[in-house]
Amino acid sequence: QVQLVESGGGLVQPGGSLRLSCANSGSIATIYTMGWYRQAPGKQRELVARITRGGSTNYADSVKGRFTISRDNAKNTVYLQMNSLKSEDTAVYFCNRNPPPRGSWGQGTQVTVSS
Repeated sequence: QVQLVESGGGLVQPGGSLRLSCANSGSIATIYTMGWYRQAPGKQRELVARITRGGSTNYADSVKGRFTISRDNAKNTVYLQMNSLKSEDTAVYFCNRNPPPRGSWGQGTQVTVSS
């Protein structure tokens, strides 16, 4: 059983920054493509960014140029650096494999961008 624990969310003003962390109790971060997802109120969960074992990255158009995904395989940890945050970024953020196994979601971490 692999456990993914998201942390680093909080309340931030527009234009501010946050760094999210995803701690992996297993070793999937060293093997699988990992992704950050988010779900805003009333919207579907969407893939925000992903990173392969070798470090190749992809981003949703809505966050391109503002967010950076990275990974530290030795620590089994995936990060999401979020800069120039907008109110539209408000959501619960989750980390998981990409594609995610069924029923594998954790609690996520809340990001709220507001004045």
